[in-house]
Amino acid sequence: MQTPTPSTTAARPLALVLGANGRFGAAAVQAFAAAGWAVLAQARRAPAGALPPGATHLGLPLDDAAGLVAAAAGARVVVHAINPLYTQWPTQVLPLLRQGIAVAQRLHATLMLPGNVYNFGKGMPALLNEHTPQDAHTRKGRIRVQMESELRALAAAGELRSVVIRAGDFFGGGTGSWLDLVIVKSLRQGRLVYPGPLDLPHAWAYLPDLARGFVAAASRGGELPAFTDLPFAGHTLTGAQLLDAIERAAASLGLAARGGGALKRGRLPWLLFKLGGLVVPMLREVAEMSYLWHVPHALDGAALARAVGPLPGTPIDAALREALLALGFGTPAHAEHAAPALR
Repeated sequence: MQTPTPSTTAARPLALVLGANGRFGAAAVQAFAAAGWAVLAQARRAPAGALPPGATHLGLPLDDAAGLVAAAAGARVVVHAINPLYTQWPTQVLPLLRQGIAVAQRLHATLMLPGNVYNFGKGMPALLNEHTPQDAHTRKGRIRVQMESELRALAAAGELRSVVIRAGDFFGGGTGSWLDLVIVKSLRQGRLVYPGPLDLPHAWAYLPDLARGFVAAASRGGELPAFTDLPFAGHTLTGAQLLDAIERAAASLGLAARGGGALKRGRLPWLLFKLGGLVVPMLREVAEMSYLWHVPHALDGAALARAVGPLPGTPIDAALREALLALGFGTPAHAEHAAPALR
């Protein structure tokens, strides 16, 4: 573990990112560093790749609050990017959040949390904003509601400032999302698989864009309310629109379906997931959230725009192109002649 030098932390604002080896944590480290912040990237293991200039790995465990506070003295924000496996949510999510809260409180820093749409349940309206009632009906949704309730209570008591930036399904930044685990898993075989009906809109968040939203909110400092709920609009696409955009992105990388035709499109067999969930805990936990693919929803980004100003977003074709590249599909520059078949 390296310790940041005084000149590094004195010259620039400091952000502590908890869980920096996760996909969102890694994106947050990149975004804060690119914006000129000094960043402490907390993770038990050293990152697989090089950290950006201005970022330093902090190998202390989350339960070492004293060590984290000493290393991150002067931090303005603590980004809580820790997200355990679905099967560990009931036992780990709230204790881990409380550990992050304890660190932020001792640093007198703002806690920043990536939120999601689990809070609203299967009866959620088509457009979600900061005033939408939270009526979770799943275990994971109720845990999310409890997380934010604790942050609201601490803010009301004057004990913690916090910001929740709520987003749809993540994509980009490597593996571990619906995009790579399901939708483009069989791309090299010329097939795309979508988890829901192709005509319903679904909310997505390109991780580099979302992380830049965190930087913008962090830069506003104490101007925001003690608890701030900021939905992130991201990209809202029907299944058909998303698959069309993936095909365009794949073609731009020199990928094409075998035989030169369109990619085949399939549906996820949710019934098999639900039956498999009777014996495989992870399948059960995934199947619990299947309603999200059958209830149309989008996020209203007006509150975030009011708080931080307009945020430039990456066009969907460019975002998917970069996401596919990060997953090892295609090449950035390919010959101008006809694209070869996937291989």
